[in-house]
Amino acid sequence: MKRLLLLRHAKAAQDTGEGDLARVLTDRGRTDAAHMGHAMDVRGYLPDAVICSTAQRTRQTWAVLSAELAKPSAVSFRKELYLASPRQILEQVHQTEDAVDVLLVVGHNPGMQECALRLARRPLSKSEGHKREDMREKFPTCALAVLDFDATSWSDVTAEGILLEFLRPRDLRD
Repeated sequence: MKRLLLLRHAKAAQDTGEGDLARVLTDRGRTDAAHMGHAMDVRGYLPDAVICSTAQRTRQTWAVLSAELAKPSAVSFRKELYLASPRQILEQVHQTEDAVDVLLVVGHNPGMQECALRLARRPLSKSEGHKREDMREKFPTCALAVLDFDATSWSDVTAEGILLEFLRPRDLRD
């Protein structure tokens, strides 16, 4: 089994003239990233490997989130994930070594949302359907989609993932 964690970066400040790549997290973004890291740790969503966009806001999201994990992972920063399409995200996933069982991808919308929706299977329960509908409606900053695949190789990951959980920062504040 392979588990894919798709995380949109936390809330970032508007472009201050230094360019989109240089945008940094807001205070709320830092708080949300810390809460999401804690939630991932408590739920056992501990990645064996992390691939992350090279944007400053994704790097900061990972730095804050990883500080909350009992077992932080090595991270690979990839320019190919900056504003990546679902196809580009999946290409990066398919390149992952098969020894990795849990992969976290930290990226941007709309690619993260569209990728998660494409990879999630047709819901088999009301609960799974509600999670998918919530994800379709909005994939807010610092949201996390957790998808499980009956696969032994990352190259076999296709649109048959079980949407195990869709976590939003507001879910963690309730």
